[in-house]
Amino acid sequence: MKTLLINFLAAILLFSCNQNPKPEDVKINTAQGLSLLNTPLIKRQVNPEQDSLQIDNYICALDNYNNNKDWADNIVWLGRRTAYLGDFKRAIEVYTEGINKFPDDARFLRHRGHRFISTRQLDNAIADFEKASTLIKDTDDITEPDGIPNRLNQPVSSLHTNIYYHLGLAYYLKGDFKNALTAYTNCLNASKNDDMQVATRHWIYMTLKRMKLDEEATAILEPISEDMNIIENMAYHDLLLFYKGERTKDQLLKVENGNIGANEATQYGIANWHYYNGEIEVAKNMFNTILKNGNWSAFGYIAAEADLSRE
Repeated sequence: MKTLLINFLAAILLFSCNQNPKPEDVKINTAQGLSLLNTPLIKRQVNPEQDSLQIDNYICALDNYNNNKDWADNIVWLGRRTAYLGDFKRAIEVYTEGINKFPDDARFLRHRGHRFISTRQLDNAIADFEKASTLIKDTDDITEPDGIPNRLNQPVSSLHTNIYYHLGLAYYLKGDFKNALTAYTNCLNASKNDDMQVATRHWIYMTLKRMKLDEEATAILEPISEDMNIIENMAYHDLLLFYKGERTKDQLLKVENGNIGANEATQYGIANWHYYNGEIEVAKNMFNTILKNGNWSAFGYIAAEADLSRE
């Protein structure tokens, strides 16, 4: 009987997640705004074959939302699945609906703030994250489920760490390193695993170096070791080891036949290393390389863009 019930419920869920729209009918707004250098932010249109998993997940989230538009989780996931399609502007609208319905639920501000960063609305992002940080004060932290699971299907971030982390990033992108340091320090205090430790320490290190606080930056590297348990933030771990002199630039950049194999986070970390070590032109050339070849929604890309916009 128990097996029959489970199968029945699974069939209901499968049926509900295969309602209209059909995958080929799912489209996004490809024009997502302007970069910090006033160039268009364009996303490619979704492709039913290439993006089948993300489209199926979006359709399921949309069906769940349509079945109950007043359940907070349904709104959160519709916003997240919309953003994973690349339609950040529409996701912001979904999160705004959630904020209006559930003004005390910090998740909506956390996710809308993230997509404000994606669309270069940094002041709006800071306002959302600052408000979210007041909502979570003196509350227990909760793990945030992954929309795109890592290799172990083990989430590494939480509501508190994501709010502080993204707040720190928004301030960093504005060039407000003092407030960035405060937010990242709060994130570090809330980080309970090695993945969040290396991600946060990486941004703190870069922030301190930009503030010319070299001794404090060196101290941030002290707990970093080769044998840390890293599930998904390998790039940040490698960068921290590079700052300690235990990795080389060539190892990280993975250049082959003139092409850089490293992601935007790694490229920005090394470009920034050149910057705060006084090699400004080398750094600027690397920033421009990121902008030429990278994914414009990646944090390393946005950071390179922000640095160039202040030149």
